[in-house]
Amino acid sequence: MTQGAAMSTDVNPTTRPRLRDSELLREFLHSKQAMIALAVLAILVLAVLLAPLIAPTNPYDMATLDLLNSRLPPIWSDGGTWPFLLGTDSQGGDLLSLILYGMRTSLLVGVLAVTLSVTVGTILGLISGYFGGWAGTVIMRAADVQFTFPAIILALLIGGLAKGVLSPSAQAQFAIPMVVLALGISHWPHFARLVRGAVLVERNKDYVAAARLAGRGPLTIMRRQLLPNVVNPIAVLATLDIAFAVMGEATLSFLGFGLPPTEPSLGTLIRSGYEYLFSGEWWLVIFPALALMALVVAVNLFGDWLRDALNPQLR
Repeated sequence: MTQGAAMSTDVNPTTRPRLRDSELLREFLHSKQAMIALAVLAILVLAVLLAPLIAPTNPYDMATLDLLNSRLPPIWSDGGTWPFLLGTDSQGGDLLSLILYGMRTSLLVGVLAVTLSVTVGTILGLISGYFGGWAGTVIMRAADVQFTFPAIILALLIGGLAKGVLSPSAQAQFAIPMVVLALGISHWPHFARLVRGAVLVERNKDYVAAARLAGRGPLTIMRRQLLPNVVNPIAVLATLDIAFAVMGEATLSFLGFGLPPTEPSLGTLIRSGYEYLFSGEWWLVIFPALALMALVVAVNLFGDWLRDALNPQLR
């Protein structure tokens, strides 16, 4: 009996993740919302990754542009022509190609900005929750001060400062890093508070005390004992935050504080297309806006399902 009990306790830690994974997969397969959202998201990401292969033209190659093809309507409208399925912009660039490459830039900015937010917020949250004291007070008061400013206002402030300090050539060169920095810095307090709350709950439990008695240092305890307990909520918040970052990039670019017009993104395409909206060239703004909406809605729907699936109170 003792040997059998020992065998069972040895097996449980390795089988639980598998059971958990299969249960999560089973819930996913029973959720039409999650499957549709992930399917749309997968199609968009795959199209972005394969943009050089499926895009009719390369918007970065100026030799492919012809002003005689400028502002052509979609192929099903009068005046539309092959291969411009969704029409062309004011420079003769294929709109479908611009959307594919622009979505690639928007996703890149979103993922990098969320990575920065997660990294900064997780580190500061672990320090604040584990050590407490003056370090935790300073970190949380800084987060409280930042919460008084809307995230997009702070991102606009950082983007405006960068635009005022850097030269036009430097702005174009460092456009993506500056937008990533503006969006990443504006949202780290959410992750810091989330991690701090979880650490405050876990730091006084027996397994953390046992790790201290075993001689493990604070960094090892935070990395090996505390961090795994906040991975699930971080993953949920990070998924939802990607949609925020993509919308943030589009907002900054639309207002002129994000990426330059020479760098295709969904925000720059909507901004440039808006100038021609009331002159009849509706496709220049409608199709990039639809692409942005599809991307954001798919990410949000999948993030909502992931939040519910990983919430033990709803299980």
